[in-house]
This record gives sequence, C-alpha cells and structure tokens, in this order.
Amino acid sequence: MPLFEYEAVDASGKRYRERIEAASPVEVVAKLRELNLVALDVRPVRAPKEEKTQKGQRRSIWQMEITIGKGVSSKDLSVVAKQLGALVQSGIGIVDALELVADSIDNRILKRELAAIAQEIREGVSLSKALERRKKIFGDFFVSMVQVGEETGQLDVVLYKVSDYYKRISEIVNKIKSASFYPAFVSITAAVITFAILYFLVPTFAQIYRSLGGELPAMTQMLIKASNWLQENVLYFLGGTLAFAVLFTLLYKKVYPFKRAVHYLQLKLPLFGPLFAKGALAKLSRTFATLFAAGVSVERALELSGKVAGNAIYEEALKRVKEDVVHGEPLWRAFEKTKRFPKMFVAMVKIGEETGQLDSMLESLADFYEDEVRTTIDGLISMIEPLMMVVIGAVVGLILIALYLPIFKMGELIR
Repeated sequence: MPLFEYEAVDASGKRYRERIEAASPVEVVAKLRELNLVALDVRPVRAPKEEKTQKGQRRSIWQMEITIGKGVSSKDLSVVAKQLGALVQSGIGIVDALELVADSIDNRILKRELAAIAQEIREGVSLSKALERRKKIFGDFFVSMVQVGEETGQLDVVLYKVSDYYKRISEIVNKIKSASFYPAFVSITAAVITFAILYFLVPTFAQIYRSLGGELPAMTQMLIKASNWLQENVLYFLGGTLAFAVLFTLLYKKVYPFKRAVHYLQLKLPLFGPLFAKGALAKLSRTFATLFAAGVSVERALELSGKVAGNAIYEEALKRVKEDVVHGEPLWRAFEKTKRFPKMFVAMVKIGEETGQLDSMLESLADFYEDEVRTTIDGLISMIEPLMMVVIGAVVGLILIALYLPIFKMGELIR
C-alpha cells in the first residue's frame, strides 16, 4: 500500500507531521478526520525503485481505456473528479485539493495540467475557466459540469456526478470495443495465416507438383495462381494494404461525409448494428441525464450529448432536436420527429416532461440502455466465438484440401 506523509492540525492548533499508509490522499484525509485532525498537506512518499517501476509501466492493449483527450482516458478523469470531490467535501481548498490529486496520480499529462490549474487559480482564475483553457484534455462535459458546480455552490456534489458519469461511459465504450475487437482480431489472424500459407508453403508444393507433371485439380491450380500472383506482387499488396488503412483513417478523421457514411453503415450491420445503436443511446442518455439533473439548460445538454454519442447520425439527430426545442417544440415531439429514437425512449421522455420528472426518466433510460448493451454484447460474444472458429476452419481447411488434393491422385500425376 502507498505511503503518504501528512501535516495536520487538531482543534487546539497543535500540528502533527507523520507518515501513514493509505490507498489514496482521499483515504488519508478520511483517516485523519476520524482522529479529529484537519489535513493541511498530504504528499506521497515513494521509494526510488517503486517510482521508476510505476513510471515504466505500460498497459497492454487489453487494459487500454477510451481516451477523452490526448493521453487522458475516461478512467483517469473519473479518478480525478472523485478525489477532487472528496477533498473539497472534506473542507480542503480547491488549490490544495488540486495539488494533492496532482501528486497522487500517475498520468503525467494530468499531473502537469492540474498543477498549472492550481497556479492559475492562485492568480485569480476560476476553476471552470482554467479547465476551459484545457478543453481538449478535460472535454466539454467536464467543463460544463464544473461551471454548474461553481454557480450552485455544490462543486463537490457535481464532481462526484462527473466521476460516476465517466466510470459508466468508460464501461459502455470498453464493452463495445471488446465485442468489436474479438472478430477483428480473429479476422486479422486468419488473413495473416492465409498470407503465410500462400507466400511460403504453396510455392514448395507447386514446385513438387511441376516436377511430377500431369494436370492438377482445378482447386489446386487456382491456389497456385493466387500464390504466384502474391509472389510477384507482394510489395504492391502490402503497400496497397497499408495505403488503404492510412487513407481510410485520414478520410475518417478529416472528411465528415465519409465519417458519416461509416457510422451509417455501422448501424446497418447485421449483428453489430443494434449494438452500435444501443451504445449511442446509452451514452447520450447518460450524458443528457447527468447534465439535466445538474441544472444545465436543455439546449446545452442536447449539444453535449450529441458530441459524446460517438455516432454522426445520432449527433445530427440531436442537433435537429435542439433546433426544434429552441423553436418551442416539446422535447418528446422533437425526438419523435427524427425517426432515430425508439418508441419507448420517446414515451419515457414524454412522461418525464408531463410529470415534471424528466431527470429521473432520463436516468432510467440511461440505466436501461446500459443494461441492453451488456446483454447484447454477452449474446454476441457467445454467438460469434463458435461462428468465427467455423469461418477460420473453413478458410484454412479449403486451402489445405486444395494443397493436398493432388497427393491423393499421385498415381495420375506421375508420368
């Protein structure tokens, strides 16, 4: 367990400076409160070897989190918001709280930026304004929620909501990534195996068969022709594959119509289309619910919800909803007109508007779609695993049959 050095004061004003083991600075503050002490300063104490190990650690691809800004994941932001909320709630000033969190986290970017934010607040800048200057790292949602917390005087409560929000969003996105990663990984593996067989194995057999003479089966001839083409054009093949991947990535990032077409096709995929749709609904429902409950205006909540939906089709739909609401249309009617939201979604929003409980209805919708995403992913994985094994077995099996078929007709081949 990490070791922390703290400086604290009791009710009589007596100061204490000791070391204590705890999971985080927040836990240190909590332990000190149990001892009727007020924390003045909490700093981690690390051995040189431990520090070097922590800085050198790298997460594997299986542990990667969805990133919000450059080098910052939703999990990182969730931890920062939770620790800040706990420290502010315990009565520690925002500057000291920022410095404590900066000392305790491992993410170098957040460590640097939190320390810079603390310095700016000392100079008279508000927390929300300092965060807004770093919108690419913290995101619009974080900034908007902190603005609400400052305006209402409930910064600690809002920060806890931000932490819970990023935790839930991270779970949804990573679930979808995991479901998509498996078939992609298996498909790439099958392609690599096929390439290796065609490029390295087939030429050896082709040379043997040529020395025997005779006419080869049609399947074997096709396989040898494919291998010969690959041997002659391997550089063009690999270069073309790499160029396609780079071009696709650039078009996706830079050309909006192309990105929109990709997202549209995602929603039309036979097995994964419903998953992508439910994932988008889960993210936008959770974002809208959190922002609306915190007191953000409906128009601003719709705008931010569209940005985090992760799908251009739903982002456009929410823009149309926002325009209709601005022109006086009821929220549920605006959702219905887009033809993109299920009847249950529209019905729940309508009930929420009519009863004045829109925030609770939105929370229920977010919980429902998050459960739907988990259920859909579990069903997909249980179905895709055997299906992919059958596909790979069929591809490799056909290649091997075509390769070894002439052996069964060896007598006919030998002249």
